[in-house]
Amino acid sequence: MRVVCIGECMVELREEPDGRFARAFGGDTLNTAVYLARLGVAVDYATALGDDAWSAEMLAAWQQEGVGSALVLRCPGMMPGLYVIQTDPGGERRFLYWRDTSAARRLFALPDTGRVIAALADCRLVYYSGISLSLYGEDGRARLAQALLAARARGARIAFDTNFRPRGWPDRAVAQTAFRTALTGADLVFASVDDLAPLFGAIWEGEIAGATPDAEVVVKLGEPRCTVRHGAAAPVTVAAPPVAAVVDTTAAGDSFAAAYIAARLDGLPPARAAEVGHRLAGAVVAHRGAIIPRAAMPSRAALGLEGSPTAP
Repeated sequence: MRVVCIGECMVELREEPDGRFARAFGGDTLNTAVYLARLGVAVDYATALGDDAWSAEMLAAWQQEGVGSALVLRCPGMMPGLYVIQTDPGGERRFLYWRDTSAARRLFALPDTGRVIAALADCRLVYYSGISLSLYGEDGRARLAQALLAARARGARIAFDTNFRPRGWPDRAVAQTAFRTALTGADLVFASVDDLAPLFGAIWEGEIAGATPDAEVVVKLGEPRCTVRHGAAAPVTVAAPPVAAVVDTTAAGDSFAAAYIAARLDGLPPARAAEVGHRLAGAVVAHRGAIIPRAAMPSRAALGLEGSPTAP
């Protein structure tokens, strides 16, 4: 059984110090899918693409990384979204988006959508994010929620990352409703103070605790550490090892989630999985762009993963 990541991949333009741009492809859940594949996890990416040259390049790049493409639907005449990354001298990034008419937004409104929904019911784990939720609109989110409920009933684990980008939502109330539904239906939550405080305000801790009493919850804090809570057990704080030089924080959380999921699928306990996540994120932020070069990818052993990946 495979892992399925749901969301959107966009054309990435990274602004270099001299003002020129380097082109790549990226998106939060796609980044996670690539890092999962590099760690030996059988993973498919569920999204919609156009029939343009960039969409074809994306698909070829995912296949080269070992990410399954059976759940990629095609929309003739449409194109992927685009975003620009700008980074300050400390490595913090700013994103500019052009994505309102991207093909990915139609994933749950296409004639072949039923094939994606059916595949979710037979997978091992489904991973999606707050950004995924912002793509689909009310009807699409309702269809996704029903599909996740059915998959969970058949034994799939549901992992939700709280990535919250205010510009992707018509208003905060709509986002709050969507996030509460997602949190309630999740077995594994990757949360962040930076996401939840702007969304729920000062009551964010109560919101997540009330929605996920039995779930496994990883909360990334403002400094390089996280807390891990598994069901009724007391939260455990796991610090990240220092990084010599932070170049670009793009995909830090996405890579953390990939390594954490890989570790949990291998049977490691939550606190050790968080240590694995911190190690991969530390390697990722030392390079520019969302997907680091293969040569810079740490081995499973260097990350603290034991032996070969668990068979799908």
